[in-house]
Amino acid sequence: MAMQLDMEQLAQGESPSRRELAKLVFSLSLPTILAEFAVIAMEYIDAAMVGSLGAEATAAIGLVASSTWLVGGLCAASSVGFSVQIAQHVGAGEYCRARNVLRQSIIVLMAFSVLLTIITVAISSSLPYWLGGEGTPAEEGVLYFLVFSIATPALMLERIGVGALQCAGDMRTPSVWSALACLLDVLFNLVLIFPSTTYEIFGLHIFVPGCDLGVLGAALGTSAAELFVGVVLMWFACVKSPMLRLVGTPEERFLTNDAQECWHVESRCCKIALKIASPIMFERVVMNGAQVVQTAIVAPLKTTALAANSLAITAEGLCYMPGYGIATAATTLVGQSFGAGRRDLAKQFANLTTVFGMVIMGVTALIMFFAAPFVMSLLTPVVAVQELGALSLRAGLIAEPLFGASIVAAGALRGAGDTLIPSIMNLICMWGIRIPLAIFMAGAYGLVGVWVAMAIELCVRGTIFLIRLLRGTWLKRTSITQA
Repeated sequence: MAMQLDMEQLAQGESPSRRELAKLVFSLSLPTILAEFAVIAMEYIDAAMVGSLGAEATAAIGLVASSTWLVGGLCAASSVGFSVQIAQHVGAGEYCRARNVLRQSIIVLMAFSVLLTIITVAISSSLPYWLGGEGTPAEEGVLYFLVFSIATPALMLERIGVGALQCAGDMRTPSVWSALACLLDVLFNLVLIFPSTTYEIFGLHIFVPGCDLGVLGAALGTSAAELFVGVVLMWFACVKSPMLRLVGTPEERFLTNDAQECWHVESRCCKIALKIASPIMFERVVMNGAQVVQTAIVAPLKTTALAANSLAITAEGLCYMPGYGIATAATTLVGQSFGAGRRDLAKQFANLTTVFGMVIMGVTALIMFFAAPFVMSLLTPVVAVQELGALSLRAGLIAEPLFGASIVAAGALRGAGDTLIPSIMNLICMWGIRIPLAIFMAGAYGLVGVWVAMAIELCVRGTIFLIRLLRGTWLKRTSITQA
C-alpha cells in the first residue's frame, strides 16, 4: 500500500530527491531479492539432498534441468504480459481495470498451462535420450520431468499470484511465502526422497517416515510446495489485496468508475498481453533451447561433467538471483511511473536499479569465487564433481556484474512495455556467440571451456543492454493506460 501512495504523490508532479528514490528502490528490491534467494535455496536443498544419493542422481536432474527452465520460463514470460498491464493501471489509479486484467490472466494463463502440460507429458519419456542421456540418469530424468510437467499448472498459479502482487506494489507477501516454500520443500523432500530414518537433533531422536523415492521424490516434493504456495498467493491477490481483491465492499476494494468489472476475456487486454509477452516467450524458447543445446554439448563429457555443470549452475544462482529480484522491482517502478505519466522518474528508476543490480551481483560473485570449493562440497560428496564444478564456476563468475546489467535493464525496459528489441538482443548473443564458442571450447577445454564461452557472451550482452538503456529511446513508448 505504501508503494501506491508514493506513486500517487509522484503522479501529482512531485520530484523526490535521488536519496528518496534510492530508498524506494532498496525497499522494493530487498523483499524480491530475499524471495529469489528463497528460490535458489530451494534449488540448493534439492541439489544437496539428491546429491547425497550420488553423481548419477545429480546427473539425472542436470540432464533435464534446462528443459524445466524452458517450461518455467514460458510460465513466467506469459504472465508478464498481464502483470505489466496491472502495474501501469495501478500507477494510473485504474483499479477496476487492474482487477479485470487479473481475472483475464487467471483464465488465459491457466488454459495455457494445461496446454504446456499436455505437450511436455507427451515428450517426457523421450526427452532425456534426445539430450544424449543414457542409463540410470536418463531413466530417472524421465520420471523427474514427467512429474514436473504434470505440476505445470501449479507453477503457473504461483507465477500469476507473484506477478500480480508485486506489480501492485506488494513485494513482502510473495517474499515471505517463497521463503516458507523452502521449508515445505525440505519437509516434503525428507519424506519423499529418503527411506524412513531416525534423526538426532539436540539430543532428541526424531523418527521421520520415508518413501525412498530418490529423484522422483525430489520432483514430487518441489511440486507439492509450489502448489501450496501458489494457492496461498492467489488467495492474497484475489481476496486480501486492497487494489486487486475480487471480493468485498466497494470501499474495501477502492472501487472506481474507470471500467466495468467482469470476467469476460477482452480482445484488447489479450492483444496487449500478447504484444508484451510474445517476444519474451519467443526469447525464452530460443534461449532455453540454446541451454538445452548446451546441455547436449556437455552430455558427451560424461557423468562427472554433467553433474558438475548442473551443480555449478545451481551454485551460480546465489550470484544472479538477486539480479532477478531487483529486475522485478525495476519492472514495477518503471511500469507504475509510466502509468502515472512520469517518464523522468521511469528513467531514474531504470538507472538506479541497474546500477544496484550490477553492484550486488559483483559483490556476490566475489564472495562466491572464494567460497566455490566449500559450496560445491555442500552439494555433493563426490570429490571429482566438486573440483570440476568449482573450477568451471570460477571461470564464469567474471561476467556477473555485466550479467546483472542485462537482467535488471531488461526488467526496467519490460515495465515500459519494451520487450521486442531486448529479446532480439538476447537471442543474437546466445545463438551467435555462446553456442558457437561453447562447441569450440568444449572440444579444447572441456566443461571449463563451456563456462568461459558463457562468460564472454554475458559480458557482450550486458554491454549492449547498458547502451540501449542509456540511449533512452524506450522512453518514447506509449503507456498502456494512454493507448
